[in-house]
Amino acid sequence: MPITCIAIDDEPPALLLLSQYIAQFNQLQLVHTFSDAISGSEYLRNNPVDLLFIDINMPDITGLDLVKSLEKKPMIVFTTAYKKFALEGFELDAIDYLLKPVSPERFAKAVNKAVEYHQFKNQTARLSYENLFVYSEYKMVKITAADIVYIESLEDYIRIHLKNDTRIMTLMTMKKVLDSLPPDKFSRIHRSYIVANEAVKTIHNRKATLSNEKELPISESYLDFIDNWRRQTQR
Repeated sequence: MPITCIAIDDEPPALLLLSQYIAQFNQLQLVHTFSDAISGSEYLRNNPVDLLFIDINMPDITGLDLVKSLEKKPMIVFTTAYKKFALEGFELDAIDYLLKPVSPERFAKAVNKAVEYHQFKNQTARLSYENLFVYSEYKMVKITAADIVYIESLEDYIRIHLKNDTRIMTLMTMKKVLDSLPPDKFSRIHRSYIVANEAVKTIHNRKATLSNEKELPISESYLDFIDNWRRQTQR
């Protein structure tokens, strides 16, 4: 997937140059340009993007103030004719800071930084799904997601059942634990149960039999799991 980006600059020649530079990189997808910060700010609040190229010194609101106002910040590359803004720009965790006039070589260096950071973030998100970290018996426990057979809710606690018959109890909601697991490998089948899809061996009369021979009910609210499981097993 390309990195979506927008560019904001009140100087038309500078904005055109940014657009031309961006078009040279297959990794980038320019979705919009803005010649004023206010319009760009409104767009960002309703349309999340991966990367923002933004001038700092603009008449209505500075690029620095715009970035500070964003609740969810994309990757930032500041562009400006003034070196004095560099420190404050990097304090906002900017990917890079480009001084005008921006050369193609210097722009390419900024893009490479953004691409590398984007790949790192995505890799980290994928890796985080491989393991689940929970507090149990006053210590942090690392659980390999692939070892989980099913999870049951016990009011404010959950009990995690593993392939080696180990059970781990922790204070966590079912929603939180489900959000921490690979979405294509775990499913909720009941208000009290989450199962590893591959651990389900048979389904009969709205009951799922797991690899450890445990039988769990499938409630009315989660009957779509049956069709999803059937499609997965037929692949």
